[in-house]
Amino acid sequence: MSLAVAIQMDPIESIDIEADSTFVLALEAQTRGHRLHHYLPQHLSLTAAGAVATVRPLEVRRKAGDHFSLGAPETVDLASMDVVLMRQDPPFDMSYITATHILEHIQADTLVVNDPVHVRNAPEKLFVTRFPDLMPPTLITAERDMIVDFRSRHGDIILKPLFGNGGAGVFHVGPEDENLNALLEMFGTFFREPIIAQAYLPAVRDGDKRIILVEGEPVGAVNRVPAEGEARANMHVGARPDKSELSDRDREICAAIGPALKERGLIFTGIDVIGGYLTEINVPSPTGIQEINRLDGTRLEALVWDAIKARLATS
Repeated sequence: MSLAVAIQMDPIESIDIEADSTFVLALEAQTRGHRLHHYLPQHLSLTAAGAVATVRPLEVRRKAGDHFSLGAPETVDLASMDVVLMRQDPPFDMSYITATHILEHIQADTLVVNDPVHVRNAPEKLFVTRFPDLMPPTLITAERDMIVDFRSRHGDIILKPLFGNGGAGVFHVGPEDENLNALLEMFGTFFREPIIAQAYLPAVRDGDKRIILVEGEPVGAVNRVPAEGEARANMHVGARPDKSELSDRDREICAAIGPALKERGLIFTGIDVIGGYLTEINVPSPTGIQEINRLDGTRLEALVWDAIKARLATS
């Protein structure tokens, strides 16, 4: 069955077709005969008639420098679409949250992936706190003294913004690091939200494992090894993707969180595991499909579309 699919994402001309997960999701949809439409988050509106977007018909191809074609723009009722993929990158700010509120209006008619209500309620660094037994010691606060005490108890710590992404603003602070006060002042200047302090996990030197889950079930993993002298394991700051198998501990973590993901309509998610500890649950715009595909010879995007098809069949 051919589906009408709208993809809410960032400008498609700027994506890396060798790394972008949305690109392979679009490519798979097109291969299945689905009709693709592209729109930017700022082209999403709520009118008296409902949620509308200025979309453009989209074709994609794996050809560097010529990976897409867009047709003429038109304003459409998103309730006329079969599927909307909410795939813009964070930051998870008020613009992102507003988009979830608007997309919530079409849920009676259209499958939004992931469910916008639960995307809104599951920011990656907060949703994970629902599973405290799986996490490293973690503190979320704006209280300076609590952070100072946390470091005195745990020694090495990581400080990061609550709604940051891509490793931006992540600092490794040692037990004698004299920059702690300056860092807290900086966070207080640039962010209104509390910040996260987390016990530093030395195992990050061996890698930060990204595990992809579809309908709460693990389907693949990639180990991201930080570059020399770098505390962050994000690939866009130089981390090396290595082939990785799921350990017994990984499967234990997935079994613990999987039902909560599925029941919330979080069809496609990614989690980060360091040294057997769950550190983040990525709900808004998970990445990692292409790296896992290359290392494992898989096509995870096909599993995502199979799950979408199954959801539509039962709706």
